[in-house]
Amino acid sequence: MKRTRCFICIFVLLSVLLLAGCIATGIPAAPVSADTLFESRKTTPAIPGFSRTRTASLSAVGDILIHSKVYDSAKTNDGYDFVPLFEKVKPYLEKSDITIANSESIIGGAGIGLSSYPSFNSPFEVGDALKDSGVDVVSMANNHTLDRGIPAIENAINYWDELGMERTGSYLSAEERDQITLMTVNDISFSFLSYTYGTNGIPTPSGKDYLVNRIDKELIKSDLQQADEQSEVVVLSLHFGDEYQPLPNEYQTGLAEFAAENGADIILGHHPHVLQPPAWIETSDGRKVFVIYSLGNFLSGQNEIPRQIGTIFTIEAEKKIGPDSSEITIKNPSFTNTFVKNRDYSWFEIDLLKNVNPDLNEEVKSHLSTWINDLQFIE
Repeated sequence: MKRTRCFICIFVLLSVLLLAGCIATGIPAAPVSADTLFESRKTTPAIPGFSRTRTASLSAVGDILIHSKVYDSAKTNDGYDFVPLFEKVKPYLEKSDITIANSESIIGGAGIGLSSYPSFNSPFEVGDALKDSGVDVVSMANNHTLDRGIPAIENAINYWDELGMERTGSYLSAEERDQITLMTVNDISFSFLSYTYGTNGIPTPSGKDYLVNRIDKELIKSDLQQADEQSEVVVLSLHFGDEYQPLPNEYQTGLAEFAAENGADIILGHHPHVLQPPAWIETSDGRKVFVIYSLGNFLSGQNEIPRQIGTIFTIEAEKKIGPDSSEITIKNPSFTNTFVKNRDYSWFEIDLLKNVNPDLNEEVKSHLSTWINDLQFIE
């Protein structure tokens, strides 16, 4: 009986298998091409004229010139604190992708003795405050670079490096001087160069020209060429002009045109201690270069009204990236005017000029707009 049941089960199973095979052979398999099996994923083809856009903003301020009354006002029990002086302008300084300042009085530190006009040496803590307020780069080539000699320069450079800030215009070796200061933000590369008309009659130590860049057209031309090869936007700081004069002289305008023709894209002027208006320079190769002939004082102990006025200059670099090339445009210059307040020279603070004197702020706007009617003012 058991054997009979076993045969029946085997018969049923074989019948099912045979039936399934017949059904399967009756349904044609879906065709599969070799191309479908081995084709790799294709990228989207380039669209003629298609481009991507990147934008980076740069801000710049003028002279940081720390007279004794300024550092005395910042004295604390264990050093100096300049951070409160920048509190009201910090939001404007840190808003840009890159901010550069002119460190006119060398920060050689209290260890070698602080000093004021005519031979400056400032506390390290000035650097701390600039870093805290959003400054990324300092220009070091100016008429006070050699005031306190090599020790002050070495101390200052080492401290800027310790803070992780970029610097240009003064160096510790010829090899370092030959290396262009570079920064890249938002896929746009910037280079920074800095030169001064002189050093108040103090000669550069023999064989140490790298301690400070002096204005020399051939040197500037060579450096601009190198910077242009390594970056897309070349920012040039020039310490030049006549002190306290509201307009640039012929030497300034001529040097700015020379620099623009040789590759500078943004030119920042320092030294007059008052604001001088900006201008666009159109070059023979079709570029538009922006120059501000003097950014004035951003922080100092000078007390005449024009010398207490400064500005925060901001501009954009726009990069359009096409299938085969890219193009840089410098655009949208704007200004936020500032004022150094003091109370009997025992307290200092940088404030917006509009908060101090709205009517004076309008006059300064008009002055800055001398050659550019559509300047923007951000307040």
